[in-house]
This record gives sequence, structure tokens and C-alpha cells, in this order.
Amino acid sequence: MIIYGRNPVHEAIRGTRTVTSVWAMKNAAREPWLPARVEIVPADRIEQLCGSDAHQGICADVSEFEYADAKALLSGDEPLLVALDEVTDPQNLGAICRSAECAGATGVVLPERRSAGVTPAVCKASAGAVEHLPVAIVRNLADWLGEAKQAGLWTYGADAGGPLAYDEVDWAGGVVLVLGSEGRGLRPRVAAACDALVSLPIRGRIESLSVSAAAAVLLYAANSGRGQAGNPQIA
Repeated sequence: MIIYGRNPVHEAIRGTRTVTSVWAMKNAAREPWLPARVEIVPADRIEQLCGSDAHQGICADVSEFEYADAKALLSGDEPLLVALDEVTDPQNLGAICRSAECAGATGVVLPERRSAGVTPAVCKASAGAVEHLPVAIVRNLADWLGEAKQAGLWTYGADAGGPLAYDEVDWAGGVVLVLGSEGRGLRPRVAAACDALVSLPIRGRIESLSVSAAAAVLLYAANSGRGQAGNPQIA
């Protein structure tokens, strides 16, 4: 897999994946965290290698992304998990993974079908967060939510019409935050598998937040409710 962008390449080098080759433009190659062996190439060569013009002057050939065990994620100590119901936009998936990793989430769970996976575009959109965040794939998301409840976790689905306000939720203990697809939201069976449906207030004229924005708000609400607030950092 060829990933691109400064943060994704940096985090891949810091993470567990094997990095076999790095290509960089002259200025990008000055980064102090780069390995000793970097091939200096022009911008058009990097774009040809990675298939994107958003490369920021650097790309790398890394081993394939290894997905986590979804059942193992349930066995952690009071995990905070994010389950995504058919989120197909790589930019949204990447942004959610970035928020999840920054908020201290335990992992992200995706359905096997009709969902974006961890691709180079997702690595870029996540700013490399996927290198440090377990991401698992399950065959049936509603069934997995049932397993989560059997394991003692609370499952909260994000829904614009949800009767429970996000700031009324008791986020303590093991929690799964479930978010639906762009436009359609949660599928009926997935919504029915949740313990409660949670809504965010909309004060303006637009009807809803994007799924990635909603995820960020809810993750930090959960973070605050669990007493895990950290130092704010924006990049």
C-alpha cells in the first residue's frame, strides 16, 4: 500500500507497519523523522506513485493495514468504541478515525459490506491516526452490537430524532457510539439494536451535522463524561 502526506507517512514510521520505501521531494526530505534512505524525486513522480495530488511532497510503500479483532475490542477495560453503519466516504471515515484517536477511543468497527475501508485516502484524511487506532470489520453490525450488549457495554446510536439529548447520557463504563451513513443515518435494524438513540441540538437552518462532525462532538462529550479530558491540540 502506498500512503501519502506528511502526517500519514510520519505516523506509519512511528507505528507498527513495515515501511519499505519512501519517496520525497527535496524540501520534504529534510524532515528529521525520515529514515536515512529516502529517494528524492520530483512532484510528478510522487503523484504517479500514489495517485493523488494531495501528497505534500512525500509518499511511502508500507505493509497492508491489519484489521483488529472486533470481539477482542469488547474485552477491554470499559472500552469506548465507535461503530459506523455504512459510512462510505473515505474523507468521513478518516476524519472520524482522527477524532476517535484524539479522544482516546478504544477502536472503530466497520461493517463488511457497503463501507469504506482503510485505504491510502483514509490514512491521509485521518492524518495518520489509523496507525494507532484499532479498526475492525464485522459481517453484521447489528449482531455485533448484540454481542457488545452481552459483554456489558451500552450502545448509543446517533439519530437526529433521538429522544435522549447527548448531554443527558451517562457515558460511564463500556460504551459503543453508533453512527449512520451520510444522508440516511442508521438502518432500522441497527437503530433497534441500540440501547438508546441520542440527538444533538440543531440551532441553525441546516438540518444536520455531517457524520464526522457529529462523531467529534459525541466523542468529546463521552470523553468529558468519563473524566478523560486532555490538553487541547489543533493541527
